[in-house]
Amino acid sequence: QVQLVESGGGSVQAGGSLRLSCAVSGYTYSNYCMGWFRQAPGKWRSGVATIDSDGSTSYADSVKGRVTISKDKDKNTLYLQMNSLKPEDTAMYYCAADPILYPCTVLAGTSGMDYWGKGTLVTISS
Repeated sequence: QVQLVESGGGSVQAGGSLRLSCAVSGYTYSNYCMGWFRQAPGKWRSGVATIDSDGSTSYADSVKGRVTISKDKDKNTLYLQMNSLKPEDTAMYYCAADPILYPCTVLAGTSGMDYWGKGTLVTISS
C-alpha cells in the first residue's frame, strides 16, 4: 500500500548539483521517519540523510555541508538537494520510510527501514 517513487537522478560532472525527489503515497508520511540511502555496485548500502516527523535531520559525515534533506507535507514529497557532488557520490539512491524508527538517524535507518523505493541512479564523473 505504501509507495515511494524516486526521481531526479542523472549524470553530472564533479562539482555539480542534483535535486532528488521522492513521491510518497499510501500513508500519512508526515508521521514517518524518512531518509535517503545509497548503494554503489559491490558496496554496502549506506545512509545519506534522514528527517523525522518534526523535521529534525541527520546526515552522513561524508555528505555534511553538501546535501540537504527536506520534505513538503502538502505535496507528500521528500527531497534531497545535493551540491558539490563528487565521483564517490555515484550510486543508486533510494528513498525509504519507517513509521516507528527511533532514533530517526542515518545510523539507525541504515540497519533497516520498512519501505523502500526502487531507486534513482546518480552518476558523477570526474
